[in-house]
Amino acid sequence: MSTKNKYPATLNVDYPSKLDRATTFFRPLLSIPIFVILALITGSGGFEMAAEKSGEVASSGGGGIAAGLFFATLLMILFQQKYPKWWFEFNLELNRFSNRVAAYLLLLTDQYPSTDETQAVHMELEYPDAKKDLNRWLPLVKWILAIPHFIALIVLSMAAIIVTIIAWFSIIFTGVYPKSLFDFVVGVGRWGWRVTAYAVLLTTDEYPPFSLQ
Repeated sequence: MSTKNKYPATLNVDYPSKLDRATTFFRPLLSIPIFVILALITGSGGFEMAAEKSGEVASSGGGGIAAGLFFATLLMILFQQKYPKWWFEFNLELNRFSNRVAAYLLLLTDQYPSTDETQAVHMELEYPDAKKDLNRWLPLVKWILAIPHFIALIVLSMAAIIVTIIAWFSIIFTGVYPKSLFDFVVGVGRWGWRVTAYAVLLTTDEYPPFSLQ
């Protein structure tokens, strides 16, 4: 449980006052090279993962690596009550990178995704003391407990896609991503990141709030 007045997984994206119309128009094409890199890193499914993160039904990587990391982490917590720091940092950095790619695809930033720099996307995750902060048995049922969130995020993901299309037209004609639409898409990402921390990365036992804030 976090000792702070916030959930132990946070996500914020800097709001851009102006966005480039040309790079916005050609964003799908410009995104191809970084998608290839992401797919190579995650093993497979890089494009699908980034698209999911746009609705931010987030996973820690492409299909195989996500499942492998999830089950390995579950077994570590269950049998040894450990969460290796390097394991945690790898999960966090992989999610940071994939979210930078998602933010670029979703037109939230003009910054081409870096493989290591924070840029406009700020993701934080509190490192847990496995013995003190995590119930060793809870990872077995977290995915079940998170089902209401998964359902909500499916609906929100579809809404985020529609909002992104609307924002694309707005940027093309005005160079501005409407703040209310921007906040909604980031909020969906924030919700998804909290659910990822709880049910996929298993870094917290604090149940995620049903909130975009």
